[in-house]
Amino acid sequence: MPSTFRARDLPQALSRGRDRVTGALQRRYPTVAVTGMTGAGKSELVDHLCGRPTPDDAPRPADPSGSAVLERRVRRGRRLTGFRFRVVPGENAATRLGALDQVFHDDPVDGVLHVVANGHATGRRAAGTTGAAPVSREEQLARELDDWTVTAHRIASMAVRRAHPTWLVVVVTKVDLYADDVDEVVRSYSPGSGTPFGDRLDELRALAGAAKLSIDVLPACSHLESLSALSAARRDAYLAALERRMAQLSGHV
Repeated sequence: MPSTFRARDLPQALSRGRDRVTGALQRRYPTVAVTGMTGAGKSELVDHLCGRPTPDDAPRPADPSGSAVLERRVRRGRRLTGFRFRVVPGENAATRLGALDQVFHDDPVDGVLHVVANGHATGRRAAGTTGAAPVSREEQLARELDDWTVTAHRIASMAVRRAHPTWLVVVVTKVDLYADDVDEVVRSYSPGSGTPFGDRLDELRALAGAAKLSIDVLPACSHLESLSALSAARRDAYLAALERRMAQLSGHV
């Protein structure tokens, strides 16, 4: 005899329905935190992944919810799949720590793109002022490592709490500035490289557990106006490789 639906069962049924819809959305559109220091090229990278490149001086979209995560972008693919990006402010933004807590604790993401620039991040003035500031490459490398240390602790904390693995891709940007040394620079940002950044990745993997966190390191290009036709082709190849890897990590292929 068929069971009779009771009114008191409605909230539980609705909850199950929401969970199914949320699960399907997360599989088709996983959430990705985009982290890294100010000037490393986070917003420009997301612009290109979303297919909407904008000039460097164009205003960036604010988060309508008022969240500390300043940018929310969506990439939609042809097979009803894509990514929901959460771009976290850089190291000299007052909202940064709150944004990191949001994407790694309050509403954990499915993956992370951490953007580094081999010391070539554009120097920014202190909060409250605009424009670029002169800064040495050595200073930027030190800031980059400090920025990563803060972010890595939160990634490790999130990874150990989750039942399913988390993925991390370290994206080395602005490779057009050192085109002849790309492979060497990418290796220097990789686990097991023996560099300060590589050592921090080794520590992160040990804290999170290799089964809980996958780590990839891939190059990307950023200075579009200065590129030759050959460089543009390389840029597109770098972005395509990054997109393929993100699709693999998210189960889209």
